[in-house]
Amino acid sequence: MDLSESALRVLERRYLRRDEAGHVVETPEEMVRRVARTVSGAERRFGLKSRDAREVEDLFFDLLNGLLFLPNSPTLMNAGRPKGQLAACFVLPVEDSMDKIFDTVKHAAIIHQSGGGTGFSFSRLRPRDDRVATTGGKASGPVSFMRVFNTATEVIKQGGMRRGANIAVLRVDHPDILEFIRAKRDPEAFTAFNLSVGVTDRFLRALRKNGGIDLVNPRTGRAARTVRAREIWDAVVQSAWQSGEPGVLFLDRIDAANPTPALGEIEATNPCGEQPLLPYEACVLGSVNVSRMIEGRGSPRIDWQRLAGAVALAVRFLDDVVEVNHYPIPEIARTTRASRKVGLGVMGWADLLIRLEVPYDAPEAIRLGGRVMRFIRLHAYKASEVLARERGAFPNLRQSRFAKKGPRLRNATLTTIAPTGTLSLIAGCSSGIEPIFAPVYLREAAGMELREIHPLFRQAAEEAGIASDDFFHEVGKRGGLRGIAGVPAEMRRLFRTAHEIAPADHVRMQAAFQKYTDNAVSKTVNLPESATPSDVEEAFLLAHRLACKGVTVYRYGTRPQPIRREEEPEVPLSCDRERICL
Repeated sequence: MDLSESALRVLERRYLRRDEAGHVVETPEEMVRRVARTVSGAERRFGLKSRDAREVEDLFFDLLNGLLFLPNSPTLMNAGRPKGQLAACFVLPVEDSMDKIFDTVKHAAIIHQSGGGTGFSFSRLRPRDDRVATTGGKASGPVSFMRVFNTATEVIKQGGMRRGANIAVLRVDHPDILEFIRAKRDPEAFTAFNLSVGVTDRFLRALRKNGGIDLVNPRTGRAARTVRAREIWDAVVQSAWQSGEPGVLFLDRIDAANPTPALGEIEATNPCGEQPLLPYEACVLGSVNVSRMIEGRGSPRIDWQRLAGAVALAVRFLDDVVEVNHYPIPEIARTTRASRKVGLGVMGWADLLIRLEVPYDAPEAIRLGGRVMRFIRLHAYKASEVLARERGAFPNLRQSRFAKKGPRLRNATLTTIAPTGTLSLIAGCSSGIEPIFAPVYLREAAGMELREIHPLFRQAAEEAGIASDDFFHEVGKRGGLRGIAGVPAEMRRLFRTAHEIAPADHVRMQAAFQKYTDNAVSKTVNLPESATPSDVEEAFLLAHRLACKGVTVYRYGTRPQPIRREEEPEVPLSCDRERICL
């Protein structure tokens, strides 16, 4: 495998097998073979002969070993191991009863221990100080119960390898919404949670008219009080500007894309917001490394044929994961296999643009993003139709939007854009569809500071005749090329960092991919430290106008020490943000 020193360090720390004494007893190639062999085991369940199943195993091996595609981390960690739980994304219900709340805490603990992340909607819980008939007392409210979930998560390391991650969603019309919005202004609070406000179209209409919104007690279904929509919205914007939390989810848009509306309403997502799910659903994710889908040196271009082949094989891989996965709870196994949702996305997008000499914020880049994702979804659907003919459509097809017309699919959803923080580090490419964070940065390892230089940046500097230790040191110190003399203009445009991209261009790129993504897109709108609350508001509203399903902002410097997962202290963050990512 073509691995960097940082990738090897992460693999040794988190992914490779260890003996009872804690010594690594597996090479990266052996890890890939373990994963390919385990996942291809599904092929025999569908009648493929052993010889043919071994051929599929080899195809999976080549796909992963060539870093053309990687599945979500639990698949790499747990495939072929006892109780191999291979999915990253789960949503659990939080019902308005003490017994059911603590059942969910227990189920979340089991999921975290197996390597997954969990999403919850707390919108069904009665508000603080509401009546509790069974005891004659008063309810403590959603935020109080979130603390229980947070504490339980903090004491469990996922699969013994990483800390748990959650997202809490609360509807914008819940009576405790203001308390929820301000919950993470304290940087020490809810360290195992991302927060997102579930925004409705009704709320946004009230906001545009400067009107009021009823806050509805979910226990009674009646309005507890009416407040100005602007009061709630300003609190969301101010908190996001101050701390990067909460993000917003556009609930009506998410539920409009629900492939199985007869089975229930989607109220929550996975921890990074890219995978909306029904209660007790899980989803397996994977990402194609588009930076390796380039052909031609003098005049580089996208190798569409290679991309189509990688997409088709990746969809087969992910469907096999759904089949061989050992789900942590029987109800999750039943629900997940009934819809067989998978989420195929991309990583290395910023690197692909650099290799094509297209600036990230150029109109051409936005158009190309839509074209690439449309192509990926088209071939993902074709692959799922082939699998449906071989193995049968997903069992909930008759209760789906595809029942009367549309393709007969193996999977209820096919595409998702995940953040790919650690996976992109292994693959040696940029994260998800994010811009590069910095062309040169310092990495702390074994008590030393090591300088990391983006390989395409080093190459560009050498071709421009400006590569030197002093030059790279200055770029690392500044975090980019701004203010450094002698840098060619085209190089400045190609290597603009996440904080140099205008917020609107972040959102436009997200929207370009969202248009052709079944599920949602994980994307951070990075803002400079000088950004104002009005800049945050504009990003939120633009995301809604451009049909995104949610949006998160992070203003540089708003957290003195952004959360680093405890298993990754020696590698850089893929982006300078507070949101917790799998």
